[in-house]
Amino acid sequence: MAEERRKDRSRLIFALVLTATIALAEAVGGWLTQSLALMSDAGHMLTDVSALGLSLVALWFAGKPADVKKTYGYYRMEILSALLNGVLLLGITGFILYEAWERFQTPTPVKLGPMAIVATVGLFANLGALGFLHRTHSMNVRGAFLHVLGDTLSSVGVLIGAGIMALTGWFVVDAIISAVISVVIVVGAVRLVRDAVDVLMEAVPSHVDMPQVKELMLRVPGVTAVHDLHVWTISSGVYALSAHLVVLDPMVCNNDEILSAVKHDLFDRFGIDHTTIQIESETYAHLGEVH
Repeated sequence: MAEERRKDRSRLIFALVLTATIALAEAVGGWLTQSLALMSDAGHMLTDVSALGLSLVALWFAGKPADVKKTYGYYRMEILSALLNGVLLLGITGFILYEAWERFQTPTPVKLGPMAIVATVGLFANLGALGFLHRTHSMNVRGAFLHVLGDTLSSVGVLIGAGIMALTGWFVVDAIISAVISVVIVVGAVRLVRDAVDVLMEAVPSHVDMPQVKELMLRVPGVTAVHDLHVWTISSGVYALSAHLVVLDPMVCNNDEILSAVKHDLFDRFGIDHTTIQIESETYAHLGEVH
């Protein structure tokens, strides 16, 4: 886990430096060429600089050890950062859509040559950043990946728009391309926000099937029932489970063997490595309310 976070940090630093450089270039280029698509991409990339910085801060917090107040450590900082990134994406795309509507009503001439050059440089830079960010299971880095992916799509859209405008003279295409890119980005942002909210609401991870979890635990010799079963996500790739196992006779059954078998099966099948399991007799299980 520590090694993976170190790699994620290196990926984010590289992407941050590259994105900040290209954002500045596109901001200047968009202003000089009067291209809404290019200026929107620059604004999006400036938001990405902030998002990548937040992601780096979250990774730093996540690496801090647990203490008596925060017994799980700071893993959830990663999820909070991912949620904020998703909200920022939605905000910036809303602004782009508004500007696109204004330009659609009143098309503005664009200097196509410089626009295409700046967009091409941005495209190659974003492709390089994507190559560094895509090899990860971290939700936080995935959020950064979506930001850069949006920039890459923007650069492609700008180049397509430049080509169409050069052939037809329809400067309204600049606004249309911006709107299409925004819709694509919104889809990824909504998914990221939904996943982050699911983690904060302690929803069952998407890869976990609760009936299968219960069936797996019941297959262990000596286990007769399972209740108060809960599975949730602490952070990206870190899953937890709590449950009560009812056994034939805790005084006769080998409880250590039961726990060991259940823990190994849960980790091998679902990747759940944080478990809190209570073993109880059939008589005890019926004393209170069973869920």
